[in-house]
Amino acid sequence: MQREERKVKELVIISGKGGTGKTTVAASFAALAENAVIADCDVDASDLHLILHPVIRISNQFFCGHSAEIRKSDCIRCGACLAYCRFDAVKMEHDAYGGNEFSIETSSCEGCGACARFCTVKAIDLNERYCGEWFVSDTRFGPMVHAVLGPGAENSGKLVNLVRVNARKTAGEKGKSLIITDGPPGIGCPVISSVTGADAVLVVAEPTLSGIHDLGRITELARHFRIRTFVCVNKSDINMEMTGRIEKTTIESGAVFAGGIPYDSEVNRAHDEGVSVIEHGKGGSIVRIREIWNYVSRNI
Repeated sequence: MQREERKVKELVIISGKGGTGKTTVAASFAALAENAVIADCDVDASDLHLILHPVIRISNQFFCGHSAEIRKSDCIRCGACLAYCRFDAVKMEHDAYGGNEFSIETSSCEGCGACARFCTVKAIDLNERYCGEWFVSDTRFGPMVHAVLGPGAENSGKLVNLVRVNARKTAGEKGKSLIITDGPPGIGCPVISSVTGADAVLVVAEPTLSGIHDLGRITELARHFRIRTFVCVNKSDINMEMTGRIEKTTIESGAVFAGGIPYDSEVNRAHDEGVSVIEHGKGGSIVRIREIWNYVSRNI
């Protein structure tokens, strides 16, 4: 099994910011690939499922960190928890008899355990914190591993890693040779968790000044981890001068410029229908997306 897993290649599609068309490209690549597992690692704001319509086969809860809870039946209302909490998570209220009653606000609790440590009667429990769910599903293009992080939940990098581990496991079980990953935007912890150990990344940029700036940050991150980097420009024809600058910047950074995708109103129509632009079968962007896919898939 380990020998088979080493043969699986992973392409992560990322961007310096949200809204560049990263998921559009990922869904199109999923439609074009013949032997792939799809992974959605944009767990904070996942939307690949809106195009691929996964049918869930396996569902698992994701727990990470801890939150404190006071057992009121054992609490003697000494106030030690309030005194030692540095995150204002412990709340004090007056009860019907004029005494004080303490509770812990889960959304403010950092799970540090100070309240439990200094509780004089050990009436505080540290419980695992429910942070979301992850899934293994079937789609019309093959298996998909994806997840959703709960509102306000943290540790998205850990959930991203969980998605990637199970995508590789699924690829080994199903005999797939490629993992296509829709990664999160930016350069933070979830992105680092998405690209570490990947075979290649495709950065989807936009032809604007901020796009050039974002591209510089994300290519520097990929270079730090020594990952083969490809770059494509979405809506490349709306500012050809900027597209040219991005191509030049890409080459100077040591990355590979894979091409541009022209603006195409049919992409929005495809998404309205809940399909990828490749399946939609209309629009001038299809040829360029195919060319970029063929080039990148051959050179991973």
